[in-house]
Amino acid sequence: MTVIDISPSVMQFLLAFIVVAPLLGALAALLPAPPGLKGKNPDQAVLRHGVTVTGAVLVAAIVLAAGFDHDHPATMQATTDISWIPALDVRIHLGIDGISLPLLVLTALLTFLCALYSYFKLPAGPSPKAFVALVLVLESGTLATFAVLDLLLFFLAFEMVLIPMYFLIARWGGDQRQAAAWKFILYTLLGSVVMLLGLLLIGLKSGTFDMVALATDNGRGLTTSVQVIAVLAIGLGLAVKTPMWPLHSWLPDAHTAAPTVGSVLLAGVLLKMGTYGFVRILLPVAPDGMRTFAPYLAAFAVVGIVYGSLACLALARTGAKGDLKRLIAYSSVGHMGFVLLGIATMTPTGVNGALFANIAHGLITGLLFFLVGAVKDRYGTADLDTLAGARGAALYGRAPRLGALLAFAAVASLGLPGLAGFWGEMLTLFGAYSPAEGLSRPAFRTFMAIGAFGTLLTAAYMLIVVRRVCMGEHAPHSRLSPDEQTPQAADGPQQSGAAGSPSSGGAGPRTATTPQLADIHPYEAAAWTPLAALTVAAGLWPAVLLGLTDPAVQQLLAGGKS
Repeated sequence: MTVIDISPSVMQFLLAFIVVAPLLGALAALLPAPPGLKGKNPDQAVLRHGVTVTGAVLVAAIVLAAGFDHDHPATMQATTDISWIPALDVRIHLGIDGISLPLLVLTALLTFLCALYSYFKLPAGPSPKAFVALVLVLESGTLATFAVLDLLLFFLAFEMVLIPMYFLIARWGGDQRQAAAWKFILYTLLGSVVMLLGLLLIGLKSGTFDMVALATDNGRGLTTSVQVIAVLAIGLGLAVKTPMWPLHSWLPDAHTAAPTVGSVLLAGVLLKMGTYGFVRILLPVAPDGMRTFAPYLAAFAVVGIVYGSLACLALARTGAKGDLKRLIAYSSVGHMGFVLLGIATMTPTGVNGALFANIAHGLITGLLFFLVGAVKDRYGTADLDTLAGARGAALYGRAPRLGALLAFAAVASLGLPGLAGFWGEMLTLFGAYSPAEGLSRPAFRTFMAIGAFGTLLTAAYMLIVVRRVCMGEHAPHSRLSPDEQTPQAADGPQQSGAAGSPSSGGAGPRTATTPQLADIHPYEAAAWTPLAALTVAAGLWPAVLLGLTDPAVQQLLAGGKS
């Protein structure tokens, strides 16, 4: 069944367009704007260009999803297979199935929303041309990662995103941006070198780099020792990108220093590349090797769940001077722990839960970073103690719609039933209760119990954040000094190139005890509403997403046999 009937050749074109268009758009962004498109401000044209290109890619992704045959989600569709380097048998092989399609649409959506947000609120930094070009290169590399079906092309696409993200952090980031950018690039490059060795080992030993052929073979052409070495090497590279505890330490620094849109893209799509590699490559290509390492992967996953939650609790406590962006970054370590636990079960239930949690995390954490960025713009800081102080707190009273949306994103992140975050966590825990044959059931049930305990810790720190930031804290002297009664700016300084930026007006009446902040601006509502709506939709109708992933996962785990 398809929503609209599209010919195979058009589907091929759409997928190729989705991958290549952002790259061509990045090149065009660096060229001088035609005189008729410059607008009132020289920077308007390139910002509008970014919105246009990412919007066109999003429309193409939606049309591709509408033309996708939902009756056969396990079948690779919109495939292109062209010889590229005959000597190495490397092919330009593209295709999508029920596993990659949701990630493709999520990437296109988040990048468009980031481009739209940046049009009105460009982060302070160098030329807008470079910013738009880097975002488009980042989008192209991420989309290619989810669309390619050749191991070497996967590696090239995997690496393509590192340089743009490095410069986004280093040139448009906040405090400590240089150190954070270097930490990000060194960690991920080191992991990538090890991963390349594992990919080459699989390709040379099996005689092909084609991911579809390797998945169909299901490891039968590789000895157990080769599979174990390949899983160790590739898994380390993917674990750094995920990130898995204890290879996560680059993530909080990167998120804290990155601009708002950088944090949204890093959490929303880049982290998914690592877990996607586990599902797309290691599970079907090296099942014996995965079975060997699955208990260790699950152990690291649940440690990450608890560790991330405890780190968030430590940052959320009064007097800790915790940064709200850093707290959300540590929460990602815990959420990605659930994804890795689901993958480690090697069961359809667990892997479907991991894929669902991937999408849910992209929607919810992307929304959270948008909101935290807005709060930081209004207050001038993301320090929790400052936000929760007598002067800065009670977001419900000062910007009620912003406070309500922040509370919504927080309860979605803690896994409230009826919202997207619930289903991924529940399915991964169900998968751990009954892992695949050959895995220790008592060990995985222990991991399940630890993971369930982690959900309680997640609820604890998220509710503390909502209480402190949205409701405020009691202060014995509630009246403000004359200096504190001065109205605060509604937003941080607007970049001169941001077209249509709203003025700092819009704040409501100010009193001595509750000076108002600007509530949600129209451009913010446009960027955030789709994420909130999809969070609710995925929570109420999980069958839509699971109907895509489950047949593909069943076939993947069965070695290409449905």
